[in-house]
Amino acid sequence: MKLLVFSDIHGALPVARLMADLTRRHNPDAVLVLGDILYHGPRNPLPDGYDPKATAGALAPLKSRIIALNGNCDSEVDAAVLPFPLASDFIWIVQPGLRIFATHGHKHTPEDLPPLEEGDIFLSGHTHVPTAQTTTKGIHLCNPGSLALPKEGHPPCYGMFENGIFSVFTQEDELYLQLDCV
Repeated sequence: MKLLVFSDIHGALPVARLMADLTRRHNPDAVLVLGDILYHGPRNPLPDGYDPKATAGALAPLKSRIIALNGNCDSEVDAAVLPFPLASDFIWIVQPGLRIFATHGHKHTPEDLPPLEEGDIFLSGHTHVPTAQTTTKGIHLCNPGSLALPKEGHPPCYGMFENGIFSVFTQEDELYLQLDCV
C-alpha cells in the first residue's frame, strides 16, 4: 500500500496544486489528509496563496482518492465546501503487519497517545513539524510536517508510506526523514 500523506494545508492554493501534482507523479493508492485543510486558524499567519474556496476546488480532482480527517481548524462550513467527506477524530488503517492510528493530533498527541501496541504507528499532523521516530515503548511516531506553514525551522514537507516505510520529503522531493516501521 502506498499512501501520500499531507497535513495542515490551511487554505494555501499553491499547496493544493502541488498536492495534485505529487499525486499524479507518485500515483498512490490513497491520499491521506490529516486535517486543517481550509482555514488558517487564529494562531497561524496567512499562508502564501491563501484562498480556501480555490483550495477546495483544486482538491476536487483528487476527491475519490482522498481520505481526510477533521483538524482543530476545520469547521462544518469547511466540510460543506470540501468535495470529499471529513472523518472525525481518527481512523485506523490496518494491513497485514501494519497498524496505523491516523489523527490530526490535537486530541491524541505523542505526549498523550491512545492505547497502542508495540509496533503500531501513530500518524499525526497539527504541529507542522516533521517527525519519524520510535518511542522507547516501540510506538512509531510519524508526522509529515506542513507544506503551507512549516515550523521550528523545518522546510515545507509531505509524507509517504510505502512498504512499511514512512518517508518525509521536502517540496522539492528530497528525502528529509525516514523510518522503517516494520
